[in-house]
Amino acid sequence: MTDITESAGLLKRIAEALERLAPPPAPTTGLDEADAFVWNAEEGRLDPVAEVARVDLSLIKGIDRVRDILLDNTRRFAGGLPANNALLWGARGMGKSSMVKAAHAAVNAETPGSLILIEIHREDIETLPRLMTQLRAHERRVVIFCDDLSFDHDDTSYKSLKAVLEGGIEGRPKNVIFYATSNRRHLMPRDMVENERSTAINPSEAVEEKVSLSDRFGLWLGFHNCSQADYLDMVAGYAAHYRLKIEPEALEAEAIEWSATRGSRSGRVAWQFIQDIAGRLGQTLG
Repeated sequence: MTDITESAGLLKRIAEALERLAPPPAPTTGLDEADAFVWNAEEGRLDPVAEVARVDLSLIKGIDRVRDILLDNTRRFAGGLPANNALLWGARGMGKSSMVKAAHAAVNAETPGSLILIEIHREDIETLPRLMTQLRAHERRVVIFCDDLSFDHDDTSYKSLKAVLEGGIEGRPKNVIFYATSNRRHLMPRDMVENERSTAINPSEAVEEKVSLSDRFGLWLGFHNCSQADYLDMVAGYAAHYRLKIEPEALEAEAIEWSATRGSRSGRVAWQFIQDIAGRLGQTLG
């Protein structure tokens, strides 16, 4: 009896010591606290974002067709109607991530509080199922957003994304949709796909396993390099919006010179030029 009592006491002390060593449970965040959050994978919680860094939808020029498609898809989802996961792929600096954030803002402006935006970082994709589990119990509709999503050699985290988007027993929660941006249409480099084809026992099935990830996105929205006319339209739109005090001819000439020194034209280059010219003019972009 003494041995049993001593053992029980020892086990109790060990349990109490382990409880003291264990980290405190992560504080929970209610989805009513904000309209935008960042997924903190390490702590397993959602951190609210007081102010999202974004531009107004009206300032995103040269991509009207994909803008309208994404906005319509987002509206339908926010209204409880069927909608698709979306992959925004293509040229750098053409407004892919800006489009997602602007669409979220536009829909919430039309119907306040109807939609939550949650950003998940690329390196945390493996924790996506855990995030989905938390969101499944909520009623508010959520766009999960991953910027610059891609997968490299020996990276198997794409399997977690595949299962969450369409596969798995539970499937994607009805109140959740997934938007991602990438420079790659199939989310992985071409040589990775070619290597799978050349080394696999059944090459076609190996490639299908990789490429089928992008098939989980019902919408593929392509963003291509813009023309000079589109680039100048972006510059003029920013200048008008912020009431920059410069003549149109001078603005256009300097914008062309700016893009020539950068060796490219894009929405990002246009915005960088506007920041430069506003600074030189002594005007703020508030």
